Amino acid sequence: MYDKELLLDLLENMILATTKVLNRTKDIASSDDFLDSEENQIILDSVCMQLVALGEAVKEVDKLTDRELLSRYDNIPWKQVSGMRDILSHHYFDLNAEVVFDVSKNHMNELKETLQSIKSDLLKA
Repeated sequence: MYDKELLLDLLENMILATTKVLNRTKDIASSDDFLDSEENQIILDSVCMQLVALGEAVKEVDKLTDRELLSRYDNIPWKQVSGMRDILSHHYFDLNAEVVFDVSKNHMNELKETLQSIKSDLLKA
């Protein structure tokens, strides 16, 4: 069995990270916006840090639950979430603002909703 409190804490941090990404990108209308000013480049950097944190947390949740928990929520490509962390951490200078924009605008809401569902389901158990 896994440490439920630790898992809930991780999930809360993941939800917070998705919220930060959504809030920080609310005024970003295209991937080019990330690159058009120093301020927006800082936003890009901070979003990437949150994506790294999310990917690392996915790995930790999988480790804590012997890869059983997240597989129940197969609407999210968990391997890609953790893989994005690896790319951003190890190949940062190959960063593709279009990919970060796509993830931020088209996938973050679903990830946040799924994380909230996982947390809710754990609290009921």
